[in-house]
Amino acid sequence: MIDLRNTNILFLSVSFFQYEIAIVKRLRELGACVDFYDERPSNSNLSKGIIRFNKKWYQYQIDSYYQKIISEIKNKKYHYFLLIKGEAIPSYFIEKVKELNPEITCIYYNFDSLEEYPNLVSHLPYFDKNFTFYRKDAQKYNLHFRPLFYLDEYQNKKSNNENLKYDISFIGSAHTDRYLIGEKVRKLAENLTFQSYFYYYAMGKISFKLKRIFDKNLQYFNTQKISYQKLNHKQIIKIYQQSKAILDINKPFQNGLTIRTFEVLALGKKLITTNTDIVNYPFYNPQNILVINRENIKLPEEFFSSKFKEIDKETLSMMSLDSFIECLFIKNQDEYWQ
Repeated sequence: MIDLRNTNILFLSVSFFQYEIAIVKRLRELGACVDFYDERPSNSNLSKGIIRFNKKWYQYQIDSYYQKIISEIKNKKYHYFLLIKGEAIPSYFIEKVKELNPEITCIYYNFDSLEEYPNLVSHLPYFDKNFTFYRKDAQKYNLHFRPLFYLDEYQNKKSNNENLKYDISFIGSAHTDRYLIGEKVRKLAENLTFQSYFYYYAMGKISFKLKRIFDKNLQYFNTQKISYQKLNHKQIIKIYQQSKAILDINKPFQNGLTIRTFEVLALGKKLITTNTDIVNYPFYNPQNILVINRENIKLPEEFFSSKFKEIDKETLSMMSLDSFIECLFIKNQDEYWQ
């Protein structure tokens, strides 16, 4: 059992589908006193876009926001400072936190590629412990390697795999070649008389139109198939429970495992993925996980006719949110995950 009683944690994170809120909740359940702030001053589509492409245009709002945080925390003492991603956070804020708390342990975690977000490399020297979900970044920058996790509600909602509604389901944000791959899989599924469910999500119409200018893959997107409403965890679990296998499409230039990978397997569902690096993980089993080639997709019927092979308790435990927290705050898991 992780014991974080009598510890004060300052936690800043990018917003990522309420997972940051789940982390806060679990840290508090484990006994920690947590002060949480979104690391962006705003999560509007416009501000996200500006921060991502050139945050200097948004510097006044960023400075005002972080000066406000400093005024709220200046008289508090923290044992830990945890930052996840940190697209907007200014370096002077990290320096101020360390100045106010000389004994603090600073922890950084990133669930995106530093090749895709090179500006985030500048964060690394400020932190005592740096973690990434991306194996190549761990090797290149000498970082601790820790994949993402599943929430307990996924493991606790396992269903039997009889009388299911869908053979293949996909739920994910609309980006890169996801639509092109998804449509290929959907058509193959139709040829096999499989039932499928596809849900493509975009933050907003304006944001998606701007993305289409820079990403030629999105120009092929049938906009009638896009939803601008997020599904919550309860809705996602319900669809997954009704499915035999879940499709996961990683960004073509990024091999870190998506959080969906862990949720699907925790639910006892089969996974179809374009991520070839998954074969290097301790939980990989070809009976549960089908790796498909983006350029030559095949859906062997025997994968769907065979049963899911239960994952042992120790492995499931290592994939959990508790294990993720233990890795960041207590002891790294490089030996296990590498």
